[in-house]
Amino acid sequence: MKGDIILLQEWHISIAKAIVADIIDQIKSKQSRYVISIAGESGSGKSETALAVSNELANYGIKTIVLGQDDYFFLPPKMNSAKRREDSDWLGPHVEVNFDMFEKNLVDAINGKSEIEKPIVDYNANTIETQQIILDGVKVVIAEGTYTSLLKHVDKKIFIKRNWLKTLEDRKKRNRGNEVNDPFTEQILAIEHKIIAGHKQLADFVVSDEYELTRVD
Repeated sequence: MKGDIILLQEWHISIAKAIVADIIDQIKSKQSRYVISIAGESGSGKSETALAVSNELANYGIKTIVLGQDDYFFLPPKMNSAKRREDSDWLGPHVEVNFDMFEKNLVDAINGKSEIEKPIVDYNANTIETQQIILDGVKVVIAEGTYTSLLKHVDKKIFIKRNWLKTLEDRKKRNRGNEVNDPFTEQILAIEHKIIAGHKQLADFVVSDEYELTRVD
C-alpha cells in the first residue's frame, strides 16, 4: 500500500533469518514459485516481517515480491472506515477483502505467469488503482495481512501472536490517520482479535509476544 510506513526492528530481522534458514532448501527444490503468508493483528509486525524475509531471501540470491492484503480491500481506506461505521456486518475477510482476486494473483504466480495485475491502495489519496507486477525471476511470493492464514495456495504460513493491546506503540509509529485515538477503531481491532484468534492453529510458524519463533509440526 502506498503511504505505509515500515520500520524494521532487530526482532523482525532475527525472525526472518530463522524462518528462511528453516525453509531455504524447500524453496530451492520447489519447481514452481514458493508462497509464504504472514498473518496477525494490526500493528503486529506483518509488513515488517515480510520485508525482513524478503531481504533475507535476497541474501541467498532469491527474488521475491510482497503482496499486502491492504491492497485487496473492496473500498479505499476512508470509504471502508465509513462503511464499517454504518454497517456492523461490514468486517472480516470475505466481506471487505477481495480474497478471490488475492487467490487469483497467487495462482497466476504459482502457475508461472510472467506478470500479474493487482490493485494498489494509495492511503493518503484514498484511492485504489491497478498495478502491473512483473514476475520475471521471482521465486517467492510473500502474502501478508490480517487474514492471510486463510489463503489456500500457500506453502508456509506464519502467524504473529501479538494482539492489538500490545501493538499500541507500533501503531502510533505507523500513524495511520488518528486510529490510535479512535474508540471505534479500537473496538474493530478487538473484534478482529476474536475473528483470527484461532488462525494460529493454521500456522507452520508462530511468533510469540516475546518475539520467539516456534515451528509447529
